[in-house]
Amino acid sequence: MFILGSLISEFKFFNQNMITSKIVYLGDLRTQATHLQSNETIITDAPIDNNGKGEAFSPTDLAATSLGSCAMTIMGILAKREGVEFSGSAIKITKIMSTEAPRRIAKVIVDFTMKTPESLSEEQQAKYVRAAHTCPVSLSLHPEIEQVFNFSWTTS
Repeated sequence: MFILGSLISEFKFFNQNMITSKIVYLGDLRTQATHLQSNETIITDAPIDNNGKGEAFSPTDLAATSLGSCAMTIMGILAKREGVEFSGSAIKITKIMSTEAPRRIAKVIVDFTMKTPESLSEEQQAKYVRAAHTCPVSLSLHPEIEQVFNFSWTTS
């Protein structure tokens, strides 16, 4: 039994430390990132204001977008558990870069338009707002990055 427990522990450690993605520099300030589990790819491009073409998400666009995606995912997990449907909900992300050196994200505004089949009480809404603020990306971003979450609740 000890051997089986040891193997399970090793598997869990291995799974948590697997390589997530591979990134290839394509030249001309562009990269291609491949998610190794799904083989899905995304292209990044430097923004126009930083010598790029701005033809794809910039790395900082992805960081800001990840905040919204992560928050919605965490709220979706909670909603699924509670039998609440959020399909059709949407997020608009506004990323604001620092005007001072070093170049960095200064603020991310996340505007949620939450659609539910039935109205949620203020208490229920507050629970989802709290969940959004506890998403792993939110908790991982540097504390100097201001995160603003705005919620609008509607019924579909």
